[in-house]
Amino acid sequence: MAGEAQSDCLFCKIVAGEVPATIVRESETTVAFRDINPQAPTHVLVIPKAHYADAASLAAGAPEIAADVLREAGQVAADEKVDGSGYRVVFNTGSGAGQTVWHAHAHVLGGRGLNWPPG
Repeated sequence: MAGEAQSDCLFCKIVAGEVPATIVRESETTVAFRDINPQAPTHVLVIPKAHYADAASLAAGAPEIAADVLREAGQVAADEKVDGSGYRVVFNTGSGAGQTVWHAHAHVLGGRGLNWPPG
């Protein structure tokens, strides 16, 4: 069920402390940690602690938490000192867009030039 931890979800296990991660920020509703396969010098994932499968279901089911994720993404950029040079926040939604973990998450990427269009 949306919002409830899922026993088979990697990110729910990170939230619960069952799987280690390099956590860089934590709030009441979010956790931010370094991506294990970074695509830029700064590559941090910001996730809601509550389980929602993707960004669309998070926005529909808990818009206040979706706002928290975006706010924390901005704080991560500031903490990582990429806010001045520029950074990208990406939500991959669906397998065709590259989503591989079915728990909503924002990628915060920075520290190098980010070409457009991506990928």
